[in-house]
Amino acid sequence: MNDIVVARQGHIGRLTLNRPKALNALNGDMVREMGKALDIWAHDPAITAVLVDGAGERGLCAGGDIRSIYDEAKAGRYVADDFWREEYIVNAAISTYPKPYIALMDGIVMGGGVGISAHGSHRFVTERTRLAMPEVAIGFSPDVGGSYLLARAPGELGTWAGLTAIPMSGADAIVCGMADYYCPSAALPGLIEALAQATTRADVESAIRAVSIQPPDSALAVHRGAIDACFSKNTVEEILAALDKANDAFLTEAAVRMRRHSPTSLKVTLRALREARAANDLKASLRMEFRVATACIRRHDMIEGIRAVVVDKDQKPQWQPGTLADVSDADVAAFFAPPVAGDLVFSS
Repeated sequence: MNDIVVARQGHIGRLTLNRPKALNALNGDMVREMGKALDIWAHDPAITAVLVDGAGERGLCAGGDIRSIYDEAKAGRYVADDFWREEYIVNAAISTYPKPYIALMDGIVMGGGVGISAHGSHRFVTERTRLAMPEVAIGFSPDVGGSYLLARAPGELGTWAGLTAIPMSGADAIVCGMADYYCPSAALPGLIEALAQATTRADVESAIRAVSIQPPDSALAVHRGAIDACFSKNTVEEILAALDKANDAFLTEAAVRMRRHSPTSLKVTLRALREARAANDLKASLRMEFRVATACIRRHDMIEGIRAVVVDKDQKPQWQPGTLADVSDADVAAFFAPPVAGDLVFSS
């Protein structure tokens, strides 16, 4: 069985992630096949649009195949360097794709799943969507252009998402600028059929309008003012102090979540989000994320985080350092230095 199904369906090129038992986690072969198909379809006049979805009932994609990354790293083989390099190049290509790139962000969409969907031109969410950048929970930092996407969210909503790793609803994702359209999950098969018949961009837009509905209220929109006030602080310590002082159940949950995460990852992520906001450039953010990612896999916390969450599943990672106070500015800066793997380079 192919890990990704690359097919033509009428006038669309369809990419279906096909590892449902692994919640469609991305591996290197899948990324390469996506890149090849996108290159071919970009120049094929018979293809009006590209659509990406996930097999099974649980969601589009839970992220990269971190278990294999863990196994290789434990053996001293950093195959993740090449995986991330290829993945990030595909993420950038999606962001500038010359034809409509339609992502069905139904169910779970996390990490690498965000990278192959939220950079698209037409992004659908549903009542089942649970979108997250949960990297800090495994000693990592938002990648696949996640720092760029989160930094562009209104106010500090992206900072909240990156530091807490709490999943967003479909409505939240639209508010954060990470999705465009809301429709019932049950309407997606009809949407795909209509898109397959679309011979022009106008037909594509018409098919999209036909199924799109007004999203429900967003919890993040309701709490936007409080989130902005707390997460605009300059340090993780100051953010946590503001959350504690607020005495609000929503903000208390954010603080509880943050205190479970790697102290180093929290500080690295906050710096990454601030740098991404200042640069406001996807490729620059991807280059920065590549530096951070290749540094993370060579350090204790990411290996320990994957062990605790994915391998042993005891949910009890032993972070080193174990406190924010023990993570120095120099420690954080080391993640942003030129990587031993060589910097990420785009062809254009």
